[in-house]
Amino acid sequence: MIKHAYQIPTPDEEAASAPPSEAADEHIAPAPRVSVQAFCDTVETAAAVQAAGEDRRLAKAHVKIQMGGITAAVEAYRSAPTPNVIIIEAIHGPDEILHGLDQLAEVCDAGTRVIVVGNVNDVTLYRDLTRRGVSDYLIGPVGTIDIVRSVCGLFSAPDAKPVGRIIAVVGAKGGVGASTVAHNIAWAIGRDLGLDAVVTDLDLAFGTAGLDYNQDPPQGIADAVFSPDRIDTAFVDRLLSKCTDHLSLLAAPATLDRVYDFGVDAFDAILDSLRSSVPCIVLDVPHVWTGWTKRLLVSADDILVVAGPDLANLRNAKNLVDLLRVARPNDHRPYYCLNQVGVPKRPEITPADFAKALEDQPLAVIPFEPQLFGTAANNGQMVEEVSASHKTAEMFRQLAQVLTGRAEAKRARGLLPPVFARLLKWSA
Repeated sequence: MIKHAYQIPTPDEEAASAPPSEAADEHIAPAPRVSVQAFCDTVETAAAVQAAGEDRRLAKAHVKIQMGGITAAVEAYRSAPTPNVIIIEAIHGPDEILHGLDQLAEVCDAGTRVIVVGNVNDVTLYRDLTRRGVSDYLIGPVGTIDIVRSVCGLFSAPDAKPVGRIIAVVGAKGGVGASTVAHNIAWAIGRDLGLDAVVTDLDLAFGTAGLDYNQDPPQGIADAVFSPDRIDTAFVDRLLSKCTDHLSLLAAPATLDRVYDFGVDAFDAILDSLRSSVPCIVLDVPHVWTGWTKRLLVSADDILVVAGPDLANLRNAKNLVDLLRVARPNDHRPYYCLNQVGVPKRPEITPADFAKALEDQPLAVIPFEPQLFGTAANNGQMVEEVSASHKTAEMFRQLAQVLTGRAEAKRARGLLPPVFARLLKWSA
């Protein structure tokens, strides 16, 4: 009997009859730095693997594609080591598939994981595959998200804690209150949803998170980004400042004694560390356009663009949303909300015009409330602390639910009619 090298824990055989039903925008943990080689029989599967290799969740993986199916794989590895993951497309019958895998086992290195793509929907075949140590069996035709889910799933242990969800909040223009929105959403995630969360202030020179939460920590994100060799979970934990039982702050120094020029991957190690220990990370992304801000937005699980009701915000918001939709083809489109709406005597672009230009409704329309927000800012408080029953505080709770996947986006839109009513009254 051949000893198969790809020894992977066999999943529950009852799952054989349960086809995947997850949506394309589900929360899938990203894969680590691994090598993936695919041997395809059809151009359609090759195209799906190619697109998967360009997905943000496989950004660290090295994906290589060859044609020829399982026969080509066996020949390729007779004189070469096998990668971390092999994807095999087998369009033949069950006997041919099993025979080819037996041949592959003879040349496969220990620790290599195998994913098989076939067109035979048969429980007996699935059981034979799992007994041979095959990690996953996908029934064709497969889509991009099927490949992403399968490869990433190989590196998520069943008993492991879920990988943290990253929510990026960015302003379409400076001064639109994106930081205030980010901080209040993070507060709602920790206080109202009871999720452990970290809000990360990425505006190292002028960040306001410390002021908004009434915190003055001696250390923060600068200590991590300028000491990449020291980054691990314990080190990052020491840099966090506790705001509530469930919310911590990774503060910006907000000083000008040095310049803050970073490489594209400057924050990767920090976020990887936070992902491994915190269920939710809220990024307060400054309004600058650099390689690292683009990378953070593209790699985030959820994105909220905050815009004001004027033409520059409309243009910038559309540019951001359009770029991110192209860069993240397998994710749902970025969310956006309007802030500081209804300033007396100020001409404004209506939410309806924003919705037409961006081809999507805003997640929320936050009214201009200078007394409420001014009091909160000057006291180092969140809106909910100033007035928990205020409608704006409820908006932040709804935004927190949507961005953490606890509610559908359409529920937040239920907040819009009262706001539109106020806008109509102001414009009358």
